[in-house]
Amino acid sequence: MESNAVLLESKSSPINLLNEMHQLRLLGHLCDVTVSVEYQGVRAEFVAHKAVLAATSKFFKEVFLNEKGMDGPRTNVFLNEVQVADFASFLEFVYTAKVEVEEDRVQRMLEIAEKLKCLDLSETCFQLKKQMLESVLLELQNFSESQNSEEESATQPSILLESKAAAVAEADQADCPLDPPDSPADRPGNEMSPEMPATKSKEKM
Repeated sequence: MESNAVLLESKSSPINLLNEMHQLRLLGHLCDVTVSVEYQGVRAEFVAHKAVLAATSKFFKEVFLNEKGMDGPRTNVFLNEVQVADFASFLEFVYTAKVEVEEDRVQRMLEIAEKLKCLDLSETCFQLKKQMLESVLLELQNFSESQNSEEESATQPSILLESKAAAVAEADQADCPLDPPDSPADRPGNEMSPEMPATKSKEKM
């Protein structure tokens, strides 16, 4: 009687494999390729494993599959117009699946990913650039909202004062005259004349 098949799967194996390959590269063990990088007179050499570079970069895969013969125990690859720091970060990424770089280097890392045809690094850079752009847009939105609220709070009291002043002026003109209604100034047709004090004094007598 046949038993059912079961799946044996390790979640930690891929991480352990990467870590072990990274340690072997740092120690220079089993490395079979030397990559020479030069940019504006600055040159450096990096040792690595063909299998790792070919698995993570289509550029290196094409180079290694098309090479006719080895120069010696180790293949040499020359890269120009690639900065030393950028290639070091590239190597760290392909061996560990992560690397820490300055924000202003993200665009350069995207360019080296495209140059070396490293899809994983390219997608990672795109995602990071998208997050950075979204955070900048969010900051700008918050700033404009705070500016608008400050302007509204500054203009609101003046609007209230203006409306109050207008209301007071309307009330003064309509319901609250400044002179009493019995005063001669408010009576139609009555004008102030020099004889008025004399007539008043006659009435009193």
